[in-house]
Amino acid sequence: MEKRVLDYVLVPTGLLLMVAYHIWLLYRVVKHPATTVIGINAIYRRFWVRAMMEDTSKNGVLAVQTLRNNIMASTLLASTAIMLSSLIAVLMSNGGDNRPAKFVFGDHSDLGFSIKFFSILVCFLAAFLLNVQSIRYYSHASILINVPLEKTSLSNCHRNCRRSLQLTVEYVGRTVNKGSYFWSLGLKAFYFSFPLFLWVFGPIPMFVCCVVLVFLLYFLDVTFDCGWVVDEDHCKEDEEMNGRV
Repeated sequence: MEKRVLDYVLVPTGLLLMVAYHIWLLYRVVKHPATTVIGINAIYRRFWVRAMMEDTSKNGVLAVQTLRNNIMASTLLASTAIMLSSLIAVLMSNGGDNRPAKFVFGDHSDLGFSIKFFSILVCFLAAFLLNVQSIRYYSHASILINVPLEKTSLSNCHRNCRRSLQLTVEYVGRTVNKGSYFWSLGLKAFYFSFPLFLWVFGPIPMFVCCVVLVFLLYFLDVTFDCGWVVDEDHCKEDEEMNGRV
């Protein structure tokens, strides 16, 4: 019973720490995007889309090639996620033969192991679905980004034709950003699988992994380059632009 108390205390605490960090990161991305890597990349992806669509005859191949590289990265993560999901499903179906019960300091009952493996399986399935959505948006963007801007102004178009040029660039920019957001979420799902995997060996490694992972993710997700390189007015303008993405 004393060993199970560790699972009841350390595991929820570690998961709460991870969730709290990502809620804080979401707040920073929405309210202060210029201080996060995700926010800055979203701002300058919109600039990149506009630059690519200004002259599709020169930049069309470069745009498609760049988006194809992103599709390949999402495809790699999606394939890895579904392969690992299949492996976890096989381990769950084998029963308790291959479970490291001797090395686990905590709950090592059949129900406990089933919950642990099922949690890892859910993480990998979520990563697969998120990366598939990323591929979907990148595929749409690879077609839309090669539409010449001047071709969208036709004499027999809708009554909102005057706004069509701006809407086209903004729509393509949002599509590219959505693909990147789903890719980032899929990568976060892989990060979540690390502490869940260590949970198989006990709640203590799982909790330590959560603390270390939050510490590392902070330095990967937060940036202060905007404050050093660009003046404050430019940062505020970028934050306003990102608010419309």
